Amino acid sequence: MANHLDDKDLVFQFKNGTNKDLPFAQIMKKYQERLYWHIRRMVVVHEDAHDVLQNMFIKVWKNLDNFREDSQLFTWLYRIATNESLTFLDQQKKRATISISNEDYDLTDKIAASSHFDSNKLEWKLQLAIQKLPPKQRVVFNLRYYDEMPYAEMSKMLETSEGALKASYHHAVKKIEDYILNHY
Repeated sequence: MANHLDDKDLVFQFKNGTNKDLPFAQIMKKYQERLYWHIRRMVVVHEDAHDVLQNMFIKVWKNLDNFREDSQLFTWLYRIATNESLTFLDQQKKRATISISNEDYDLTDKIAASSHFDSNKLEWKLQLAIQKLPPKQRVVFNLRYYDEMPYAEMSKMLETSEGALKASYHHAVKKIEDYILNHY
């Protein structure tokens, strides 16, 4: 039965048990794939997504005892994954600005160079357009479009009003449409 514990039971076992490893491993197993793809859509490169995911789970391990449970565990995990991804992107951008060549850090270059994308496919064009969005709009778009997350849940996760999220998503969709129409 231990394999079918719900999130509240897993958090309870982590906070109150003598062995934190087992409930934490079950939480990781339950959510790591969804969180990986959420992160991957933001940072693009597999290795970077893997690193961000690992950093995210380290943060979860350190802070799970303090999880207040006023939101769902999944919402809390997504918030940490989103924040870790944005922090990673900010650090990459700063490193690129400081670099000797002074080239802009641009994820579109990584997409174009990736063997996973075929430039004739709409998905490739969509990914290029998404990478042109400001980071916070990119998060909102990815959560809504790929994860089909309701605005109410997104609002709790990002600590932003539903109205602001709807507006952000609308602007993101418009920018993506404009990019695709004007570049292809």
